[in-house]
Amino acid sequence: MTANANRTGKILILATESCAYPGANSVGQAHASYPANTYILRVRAPVLFPEQFYLDCFKKGISGILVMSCGEECPYEGAYHALAKRLDRVYQMMKTADIDIRRLRLTAICTVCNRAFLKEVNDMNALVQELGPPTFKSAA
Repeated sequence: MTANANRTGKILILATESCAYPGANSVGQAHASYPANTYILRVRAPVLFPEQFYLDCFKKGISGILVMSCGEECPYEGAYHALAKRLDRVYQMMKTADIDIRRLRLTAICTVCNRAFLKEVNDMNALVQELGPPTFKSAA
């Protein structure tokens, strides 16, 4: 196995069912490709996931997480702002755990945002290859 292969990490995408997931689907319909280490989870609203979920993902082998939401166009009133606040708390938890906060990114993706979707995935893939897998402080 090459050194570069050791650094390829898994990328989890939380894609909202009303915006980002159809956007990901349109990428497939356009026959565009993105890295095979990407796993897309279709979710009603990413705000449903508690803060600890993200840290648990990193501990279980996920190297980067993209939260692809509808942004201000979210069909659930207040959900986007609640999500942004929740992720701010997650960033603080990541800093405490010495996890690079660039491993978690919130972005708005619409139903036809092919280029934006591909850019986000490719940027995250480049980052996780650069950083390698997340490491955790051992408990004292």
